[in-house]
Amino acid sequence: MEQLKTIRNGERVRPTFSASEMNRRLEALRAHMAERQIDACLFTSIHNIHYFSDFLYCSFGRTYGLVVTQQGQTTISSNIDGGQPWRRTFGDNVAYTDWHRDNYFAAVKTLIQDGSRVGIELDHITVENLRKLQGALPAAELVDVSKATMRMRMVKSDEEIAWIRESARIADIGGAAGVEAIAVGVPEYEVALHATQAMVREIGRKQPHVELMDTWTWFSSGINTDGAHNPVTSRKIERGDILSLNCFPMPAGYYTALERTLFAEECSDDHLHLWNVNVEVHEAGIALIKPGVRCCDIAAELNTIYERYGLLRNRTFGYGHSFGVLCHYYGREAGLELREDVTTVLEPNMVVSMEPMIMIPEGEPGAGGYREHNILVVTEDGAEDITGFPYGPSHNIVRA
Repeated sequence: MEQLKTIRNGERVRPTFSASEMNRRLEALRAHMAERQIDACLFTSIHNIHYFSDFLYCSFGRTYGLVVTQQGQTTISSNIDGGQPWRRTFGDNVAYTDWHRDNYFAAVKTLIQDGSRVGIELDHITVENLRKLQGALPAAELVDVSKATMRMRMVKSDEEIAWIRESARIADIGGAAGVEAIAVGVPEYEVALHATQAMVREIGRKQPHVELMDTWTWFSSGINTDGAHNPVTSRKIERGDILSLNCFPMPAGYYTALERTLFAEECSDDHLHLWNVNVEVHEAGIALIKPGVRCCDIAAELNTIYERYGLLRNRTFGYGHSFGVLCHYYGREAGLELREDVTTVLEPNMVVSMEPMIMIPEGEPGAGGYREHNILVVTEDGAEDITGFPYGPSHNIVRA
């Protein structure tokens, strides 16, 4: 039985981005490779394979890859995927079969010459696969390219920003649908379903050529709001509940988000005070985002507001992060997070969130998790807020 296959089934699909945009990305990568005398890169992560080839894989326990040389680029996919990887890839594709163990590395050997200097992602490849790669290419020198490619992804092109802007609009639609479904006695999953369906249908209506990848909603109520990434449950909304609505459209694997604190029917004085503090931090953070500012300095400035109210200990994570090829399944541009330990300087065409969150433990006045979230595009002289859905007490106490 054959180890490798070429499956050119059907016709190429309409890509997410133009050929000039994909070539821009690859040219930046190849320039880095030439500077560091790297002969080939073997990407294994969902985010870098997607970013440089437009193919978004579903692992399901299998290994995938993208090999980029100065001459071309080829994705490595599993035979189980048929011709979809070839139809989507900006470049070529080879599929490996399951008939022999480690056929994936047989594909690698056909695309990378042993003895080469090879760029890999040390923040993604497993120890087991690293050893197998070393066995397949024993004379190769392996070097890390994960941080360099992260920096490439952090600054967006005009095409990427247009895509993110449209996705932010769809997130607003999800937010409106979520609010529409909120009522006392409604379980969390019903709100989440309603918001997700609205976003998926809008993606399908406006972008019929894209893959509908994993658009989802997290909606939580009461004690379930204490974490930023808590899963949806069957808990039913109660009067006076603090609520957290988080909408995530994912057209073609590009992540954006809308996140809002809301209340069901009424908001206690303790909750209102805390909510207003978090809104104050949120608005101050939006004003701080501009070119030339360090991420750590934004975090330090916002910390002073929480500290003034005695709430710094209740802060749960950094104040924001980047957007693009990342989500809870894959990718994270750690170099562009608004945290005390990140010294990256903001520059035009970076896209970041402002999303302060505090959590008050159960049993204390105003218990629950509070978070607002807007998306900002850094411009030449400031930042553009591309989130349209309103925030704060004057808008988001939901009454049936």
